Amino acid sequence: MLLLIVPAASLNASAQTNSQSYTLTGAGSTFVFPLMDTWRVEYNKIHQNINLNYQSIGSGAGIKLLQQKSVDFAASDAPLSASDAANAPGVLTIPESIGGITIAYNIPGVDKGLKLTGPVIAKIFMGSITSWNDPEIANLNPGVNLPDQKIVVAHRSDGSGTTYAFTDYLSKISPDWKTKVGQGKTVPWPIGTGGSGNAGVATIVKTTQYAVGYIELAYAFQNKMTYAFVQNADGTSFVEPTIDSVSADAAAASGNLPAADGDWSQVSIVNQPGNNSYPISTLTYVMVYKDLSTVNGETQDKANEVINFLNYIIHDGQQYASGLLYVPLPDTIKKIDEDGLAKITFNGGAVPEFGPISIIVLAIAIMSIIAISYRTGLRFSPKF
Repeated sequence: MLLLIVPAASLNASAQTNSQSYTLTGAGSTFVFPLMDTWRVEYNKIHQNINLNYQSIGSGAGIKLLQQKSVDFAASDAPLSASDAANAPGVLTIPESIGGITIAYNIPGVDKGLKLTGPVIAKIFMGSITSWNDPEIANLNPGVNLPDQKIVVAHRSDGSGTTYAFTDYLSKISPDWKTKVGQGKTVPWPIGTGGSGNAGVATIVKTTQYAVGYIELAYAFQNKMTYAFVQNADGTSFVEPTIDSVSADAAAASGNLPAADGDWSQVSIVNQPGNNSYPISTLTYVMVYKDLSTVNGETQDKANEVINFLNYIIHDGQQYASGLLYVPLPDTIKKIDEDGLAKITFNGGAVPEFGPISIIVLAIAIMSIIAISYRTGLRFSPKF
């Protein structure tokens, strides 16, 4: 009996403590960086042997590194297109956050709350509305002293999931935009100055008078920027981008999403119905290979740590979302994520819950129990 109890105790200790240190690598979305960086810090507090190296380089660059199998996971605000998926077969899509995209502007003397419709925003970014006192803007904002100044347009210069979601919205509300510019992580901008990452666009807008750009909500708040209220899909009100209004937009779309290993290329949550639905919202995703052994340099134990971290961000990590102006995942999306993470394997087999030494100990313990039971007829009955 003592021989059986000791291995069991060793197994439990091995499962709870691990002196081996690992650095998990991720890359991609600048949109989710404020939240991802918080997850990095908070996870390390409870798992001091696990460090996250996350490169905030844009969704497009992150997907390229995923295709090269040089990162444990990529983060993107755009789902994999059909061509991206073909170059990264066997990738799971794990939604990990929801956020809003603001139309931030720098107009001296004009506070937040400038009212804009989708078609007017499209015309600004196409260059057909060129001054802030244009009648199409002025008619939406009676009583606001709009200057006779040229609009300075700022947009992303890199492959961007934020651009993907923003141009998705513009393509849905403006036939001209859809025909002449279109949707994508990169598009042929008719006008404007490019900045790298959400931070780059935010810097242009904040430091340039009369500028306008599209920026993730957290960046706008962190940089104390002014931003527009955008007309909802119903045409009944102009909605401020907030946690509640972005959540309302996402809730209307979250009930009809594919499985983690399904086709996400057509998924969009922009411009959903509802009086308080902010229309420029997006899911942001983690992409990870279903078989982690295909990632360069991956080991079985490290694969287990990757899964542990991804489980953390979709569960306990969601407590940090609201404080950074992201929407916590609803239960319907968490279920998709849980089912997806359960499909991850290593060399085609399930990723073990414990390290290889613990598995050997467990196997020896089980065989010992079977052998002793067979030879002695020993039975264990609980006593109450």
